[in-house]
Amino acid sequence: MTPVRTRIAPSPTGDPHVGTAYIALFNLCFARQHQGQFILRIEDTDQVRSTRESEEQILQALKWVGLQWDEGPDVGGPHAPYRQSERSEIYRQHAQELVEKGHAFHCFCSAERLDTLRAEQTAAKLALGYDGHCIQLANVEVQQRLAAGEPSVIRMKVPREGICEVPDMLRGAIEIPWEQVDMQVLMKADGLPTYHLANVVDDHLMQISHVIRGEEWISSAPKHILLYRYFGWQAPVFCHMPLLRNPDKSKLSKRKNPTSINYYERMGFLPEALLNYLGRMGWSMPDEREKFTLAEMIAHFDLNRVSLGGPTFDVEKLSWLNSVWLRELPVADLVGAFQRWIGSDYLHKVASQIQPRIHTLSDAVGWAGFFFSGAVPVTPESFQHKKLTVDEIRRILQVSLWELEALRRWNHEEISALLGRISEALGYKLRDFMFPFFVAIAGSPSSTPVMESMNILGPDITRARLRQAIAVLGGVSKQESKEWEKAWRERNAAGGVVDTPEGAA
Repeated sequence: MTPVRTRIAPSPTGDPHVGTAYIALFNLCFARQHQGQFILRIEDTDQVRSTRESEEQILQALKWVGLQWDEGPDVGGPHAPYRQSERSEIYRQHAQELVEKGHAFHCFCSAERLDTLRAEQTAAKLALGYDGHCIQLANVEVQQRLAAGEPSVIRMKVPREGICEVPDMLRGAIEIPWEQVDMQVLMKADGLPTYHLANVVDDHLMQISHVIRGEEWISSAPKHILLYRYFGWQAPVFCHMPLLRNPDKSKLSKRKNPTSINYYERMGFLPEALLNYLGRMGWSMPDEREKFTLAEMIAHFDLNRVSLGGPTFDVEKLSWLNSVWLRELPVADLVGAFQRWIGSDYLHKVASQIQPRIHTLSDAVGWAGFFFSGAVPVTPESFQHKKLTVDEIRRILQVSLWELEALRRWNHEEISALLGRISEALGYKLRDFMFPFFVAIAGSPSSTPVMESMNILGPDITRARLRQAIAVLGGVSKQESKEWEKAWRERNAAGGVVDTPEGAA
């Protein structure tokens, strides 16, 4: 019997997502149930967006929530390295093998040609995809163009007729017409692989027996199955889990729900409760109990009990479950949980901010309360300003939120430089520009220095409070978001030289 080996393969391009923990949990439980192994692999083929800071946050967050892997970049293993950026030569060799076998080809099409093709297909209401322009190039011409240094990518050949049958543990056979499958780029012009090639090669070489992943990958499954066939390898067993949903049934998104694991840690949720709640996403214990430990989930785990209906990630329900865990803790353990949550390092940072402002220790409550609360109590009246209108404040906060969401190195210097650039680009004096941040972050226009407060609070709580402030002020419509984002891109393209907005000082 083939040993069970499952994996999770996050991309280090952002905050550690609760969806990553959700998929990791089910992979771990399935592996442990079958006395198998669970592997963590970093899929950092996107060298532009991938960062080591994001990777470290993902590893720390998954460990905090209670997940442990048998092999990975931090613990090693027999199939190292476990970062795709360190396996480039492996992918290059396999891509070349596909070309030599006639299963892939060099494509020299320029970005301009592909843009034109996409526009023509869109205008004709045709399916978007590569048209095979370079597939028939003679080998002599290909070699001449490569020798001349002409840039190219390697694409996989895909049948244009027939049906691909994707066997799925939960869904049975899924049929996808080959004509709907694009001739995927496998190796980019920079010599790095795309996700699809690296994914298949790594899963095979790391002997992954079961690929348990989100249902958004169903449409990519034919490409992966075809690659296994081209290489002559046995494909793993596929299982596509239902996606987490917001209460309104839309796909879980940070626009509507906090999605970062770090947010829930900072808010004071117990890791056991969060993992417990993720285990309830589309699955249940045989006795339907709400509260259970990871060990209990593993002991009773049956993947066939997963419901295909999109599980709802409801923060209110999570809060209720967390309260059950908190109430049932022995008091000594509750004290320990408080101490771990606050942490001496965090307390030291807060103390350094309030020390110049307090006369007695009891004053600390008023000055430091916002550092320990989840949301802060603000109303539309809280944001009244003699120079800024409500619409200007909404725009200031929204544009800044977009930029702060993309900020990977979170420290006082980076935050200060970023907000300074935004203030200048939008044409506001920094003092006026920063007013809504004091209110959104601390709940008051008078507090400790707000940029350092944002640094101490961290990106997740900071972004959550900015979203809360925008919502309190009436939110941002889709049309406004589109217009503001377009205007902001144009300002950036122009180097931030803009006219002073109406009402700005």
